[in-house]
Amino acid sequence: MMSKKLYVIAFCLSFYSGIGQNLKSDTKVSELPSRGLCAHRGAMKTHPENTIPAFNAAVKAGAQMIELDVWLTKDKQMVVLHDATVDRTTNGSGKISDLSLKEIKKLDAGSWKAEGFAGEKIPTFKEVLRVIPRNIWINVHIKGEGDTPVMAAQLLRKEKRLHQAFLACSTKAAETAKKVVPEILICNMDRQNSTQEYVQGTIAMKADFIQLRGNVTPEFADYCKLLKDNGIRINYFGTDSLETINLLFNYGVDFPLVNDIVHSIHHLER
Repeated sequence: MMSKKLYVIAFCLSFYSGIGQNLKSDTKVSELPSRGLCAHRGAMKTHPENTIPAFNAAVKAGAQMIELDVWLTKDKQMVVLHDATVDRTTNGSGKISDLSLKEIKKLDAGSWKAEGFAGEKIPTFKEVLRVIPRNIWINVHIKGEGDTPVMAAQLLRKEKRLHQAFLACSTKAAETAKKVVPEILICNMDRQNSTQEYVQGTIAMKADFIQLRGNVTPEFADYCKLLKDNGIRINYFGTDSLETINLLFNYGVDFPLVNDIVHSIHHLER
């Protein structure tokens, strides 16, 4: 058991000591973590998901990647929220696409989680980028249709985040974004009927990342080797099981997505 824990620690903690600190804007992909844990919607287990406190907590915990979701408001502003509506995680109701940024900013996005988070707001994509350091990965899940992928790619270029951020999106969205920002990194989210088809499709489109999911079987090792041979980084959605995380690392997965980043990092360090 001890050797398994040490194996995971080696992957999660063998990066340079600067994680969690801001670096100069010319940070390169080669200077980013090669493996580690991805904080799904920030530290969503302990904080209101997709809010500034959740992202700050994930950074403080030592996440090597942070995942977030981006939608467009009625007035074409990018905000970070998982659902298509504000109903579940705010005191309001309605679709994001039917609400203006001004209306969305009036909502309480923290009280549903705990009283201590009362008054927290739904952040804009730009506000979130301000609190994420330049030396960890940013997993930008594109939600909805329309201009979102292009606008997200343009903001990432403007904010000098292209080295560390990638769009998790459909093939169609990826093609649209790359026409405007050719260098944008892509995680293929066009999952097929089988893992094999998904892997083959990801290789065919020359994506930078894939996000596997489902039962963790020994076949994962073969898929991971094939993906690595084609230069593709591997995420997995998702688990908080330390045993499963260890198994994923053994099979070759780079970044498992976890809901409880604070707990997971803490126990992997023990």
